[in-house]
Amino acid sequence: MTEVSAGLSLVLFAAGVVAGALGALLGLGGGVFLVPLLVLALHLPMHTAVGISLTTVIATSSVVTSGRLGQSLVNLKLGMVLEVATTAGGLAGGIVAATLSASTLERLFGVVAIVAAWSMLRRLDRRNVILDAAADTGRLGSRYHDAESGGIVSYRVKRVPLGLAVSFVAGSVSSLLGLGGGILKVPALNAWCGVPLRVAAATSAFMIGVTATAGAVIYYGRGHIIPWMAASAVLGVLAGSRAGFLFGQRARAKWLKLLLAAILTAVGILMLWRSR
Repeated sequence: MTEVSAGLSLVLFAAGVVAGALGALLGLGGGVFLVPLLVLALHLPMHTAVGISLTTVIATSSVVTSGRLGQSLVNLKLGMVLEVATTAGGLAGGIVAATLSASTLERLFGVVAIVAAWSMLRRLDRRNVILDAAADTGRLGSRYHDAESGGIVSYRVKRVPLGLAVSFVAGSVSSLLGLGGGILKVPALNAWCGVPLRVAAATSAFMIGVTATAGAVIYYGRGHIIPWMAASAVLGVLAGSRAGFLFGQRARAKWLKLLLAAILTAVGILMLWRSR
């Protein structure tokens, strides 16, 4: 399916809109939605779907990072520390992907999605914020204005070595499955490293662009990325990200966690069913 199709371009654009909105809301890069759609609904090969998804992840990262930097939600220090491990994992995953079958990738996708959903639900009512704006944030913590709390809040980053380990695995998952790694990093940063959900999502969005680039180069070199399909999806991402910004500013953290967990669970079950 390499000939240009107007109908398919519109479908990919619409899929990109949803992927961009999810990326702006939850820092996932949208691949958690886009890959299953391309595989299950459009019947594209898994490797092709992953390659296209990685290009949309790069677009999502650029849009979300530019929009969130001014709100102090992107923790650049933490992002750069974790990105070292993430990029290494991304390169490793891109190389390993060529040796795995499509059904193996689909099963891995499903398991990772369900585990991430479970970790989010376990901390549904915990927000990881310190209401004292003058509190000590440590070397990697920071402060930001939280509308839900009604003022400036602080947070500390905990268990950095664990965050580095998860980031390496997330980088590998990004290249293997086209997820941008946010499917692991956002739950891990929020549940284990003490980072508020909105900060975790924004920082993840900053990191996933670098990670996805590492994997996308490998996929493009192997002919898995079809340019006109990728371009259609990227245009949708640019539009969807704007809608995600508007909704995310008004939504409560608890509802964002529930949305994330529901999406991850549904997609995980679908991909496990597909891999039978």
